[in-house]
Amino acid sequence: MLKKLGKKFWATTITIVILAASSSVGLAAEVIPAADSAKANFAVGAMIAAGLAIGIGAVGAGMGIGTAASGACQAVGRNPGVQGKIMMTMLVGMAMAESIAIYALVVSLVLLFANPYTRYFLG
Repeated sequence: MLKKLGKKFWATTITIVILAASSSVGLAAEVIPAADSAKANFAVGAMIAAGLAIGIGAVGAGMGIGTAASGACQAVGRNPGVQGKIMMTMLVGMAMAESIAIYALVVSLVLLFANPYTRYFLG
């Protein structure tokens, strides 16, 4: 079963990446004239990089939050008397895991709207 799940996961991931790349190319081609292919390539690269940054960051944060919640539920199930301490530790751990997603969001927004490499590639 794990092999089937792995195959489905990779097939879905590759499909999403191909769709994201093709839609970015199509949108950039409409916005930027054909004569400026360097600008179009740079814009498409920035869009793809921003999408990957937030996507990978969100997956990592989701896994961290899920692991923290799972551990807390198991601990409370074993010893309900210390629920308050476990909940406090779990919430701090979830906040730390969520900060990774916020950093990924900031990186993707910088890539899209305030890219520091624009002056090097576009002159």
